[in-house]
Amino acid sequence: MNNIDRSLDMAANIKGAFAVAIVDFDSGMTLGSRGGSPEFDLDVAAPGNSEVVRTKIEVMQKLGLRESIEDILITLDTQYHLIRIIRGTDEQLFFYLVLNRAQANLAMARRDLRVIEQQFTMASPQAAPQAGTGQQFFPAQQR
Repeated sequence: MNNIDRSLDMAANIKGAFAVAIVDFDSGMTLGSRGGSPEFDLDVAAPGNSEVVRTKIEVMQKLGLRESIEDILITLDTQYHLIRIIRGTDEQLFFYLVLNRAQANLAMARRDLRVIEQQFTMASPQAAPQAGTGQQFFPAQQR
């Protein structure tokens, strides 16, 4: 099972979780998902929230804010929509978690998703240093 599948399975087991996806917010492409229903098309909702992330980043840049987004919460009558940026990778990804408000504990869901994000990041391969950066994996032995 790959890192995306494992992370999605873990997020789908958060209490009150209705749907979850990992989305590339640059392209809007969904890399994987769990849940949803005919009334809640995750293939429409997940990429649509890429616009939310991109717009928030744009506004932060215009304001000169030099901070990073941890998560974005959208509260509906019966649902929480939690968008958590996945940091520590070279890709522009986020978790999109939809929770049933009557069943979910928002504080616990945020904590659980943070832990899942950290595990996802630790399991992701890191980019190798580029040639000419002065970094070496195996420095030459001195004689």
